[in-house]
Amino acid sequence: MAELPPLKVYYDGICPGCRRDRARYERWAGEAGDQVAWRDVTEHQATLREKGVDPQAALLSLHVEEEGGRITEGIDAYILLMRRVPPLKPLAWLIGLPGLKPALRWCYDRWVHRRLAREGRLP
Repeated sequence: MAELPPLKVYYDGICPGCRRDRARYERWAGEAGDQVAWRDVTEHQATLREKGVDPQAALLSLHVEEEGGRITEGIDAYILLMRRVPPLKPLAWLIGLPGLKPALRWCYDRWVHRRLAREGRLP
């Protein structure tokens, strides 16, 4: 398998579900997962600010940084990750469909907002 360009994934390392999702991704990705560096948002706030990303926004939505510094967030970030894992490629295609993507984004945003509110982590 050709080596993929590295990614940095800024995720909520305090969230147990997010940590489980990360572990699941690493398991499914196999060697492709070696090119993904996971960064806990709470530990990398200064780095995020330097890149023009508000750390609170990074808590509210997954952010992925590509090799050239381009940052993708939300459902598009998930698509970028899923495309690296052969069994997840069809799902990446599906969630990227124009009619489905906005609905998934809305559901995802509501879920994250509720989780952070329940945890007392919203300003």
